[in-house]
Amino acid sequence: MLRVEMLSTGDEVLHGQIIDTNAAWLADYLFQQGLPMSGRETVGDNLSSLIETLQERSHIADVLIVNGGLGPTSDDLSALAAAKACATELVEHPEWIARMEAYFAERGRPMAASNRKQARIPANAEMLDNRVGTACGFALTLNKCRMFFTPGVPSEFKVMVEEQILPRLRQGFTLPEPPLCLRLTTFGTSESDLAAELDGMLLPPGVVLGYRSSSPIIELKLTGPQVQRAAMEQAWQRVRQVAGDNTIFEGTAGLPAELTQCLQQQNLTLALSEQFTAGLINLQLQSEAAPLAGGELLPAHCTETLTTLLARAQSLAQLTGAQLALAVSAMEGERVSVALHTPKGGIGQTVSYRATRHSLRLRQESVAMLALDMLRRWLNGGQVCGKNGWLEIVEIIE
Repeated sequence: MLRVEMLSTGDEVLHGQIIDTNAAWLADYLFQQGLPMSGRETVGDNLSSLIETLQERSHIADVLIVNGGLGPTSDDLSALAAAKACATELVEHPEWIARMEAYFAERGRPMAASNRKQARIPANAEMLDNRVGTACGFALTLNKCRMFFTPGVPSEFKVMVEEQILPRLRQGFTLPEPPLCLRLTTFGTSESDLAAELDGMLLPPGVVLGYRSSSPIIELKLTGPQVQRAAMEQAWQRVRQVAGDNTIFEGTAGLPAELTQCLQQQNLTLALSEQFTAGLINLQLQSEAAPLAGGELLPAHCTETLTTLLARAQSLAQLTGAQLALAVSAMEGERVSVALHTPKGGIGQTVSYRATRHSLRLRQESVAMLALDMLRRWLNGGQVCGKNGWLEIVEIIE
């Protein structure tokens, strides 16, 4: 099996001053291509540490993707470290300098002399194009390992992986078939409750059932070889059965995208009134271009009863001309209310947190999800107020 590793560089990554989103993206991307990552490591802006790590991994990994350290500043050391690890020199490429000069000229800016550093790569390296930035990527072989050096800017990194690195991996190695991964996401049920029902399930050979808890949601994944598709789809029916109406979506699109599609298909518009959720629902739906008719964001101290919240949702729908309106109250103590106005009347519930240890942000996210789940249930013709392990229902008005 091909051993693929990643080496992230930079003091800001090593010391946790930024989140290494490139590593998470690459791990998922390679997994989808049938190349699960075998290991990840992080090294700061230290030349000797970089050289030592490159030499060490060159005897272990088949492929090493090095991220970061290709910029124009003095702490960008990846190219120099690669050259010293290979006992070779850095060579300046005039064609890349011309590319950078054109890049800056198009933006009406002169190119700083420090940028010439980005055109210097090890003499034994192959240049990797970067069509969205100025950092020149490169690839080389050290001992048994094919190494790819990439920029740290996420937009540049992702394009280089997709357009430059993956095609070279397909050309240079026999890659396995990508795995089949069936996914669904639940809201309102606990990981332990799901596991109690599913962990004893008999799975086809080579198939794994996984759980990913990211409060307030839990994702279930069934992963295995493509040849097991029929058996996996049969087992998946059991997973669906256990998740039941707590399933908020299947696949990876996300609930806001699913709701947007449902609203558009049913030719419905939605108005929003938010207090405790502080605009989170609006943000999520707007990001998916949902058909929103308007809305309001009120101070989080305007407490009201569930009856008055339902009346406000109805009034907002009339004011905006929307067929549907979602309203979230302020939080009073541990209680918060959500109301949904529909052409057939209003449905609302007041809920209370079962635990008080959760942060404000997590509470806001869980209430936003509760409101979106109520909308999902109504759009799908189901019971609008479902059971929820996080929240205790105090009052329901239908």
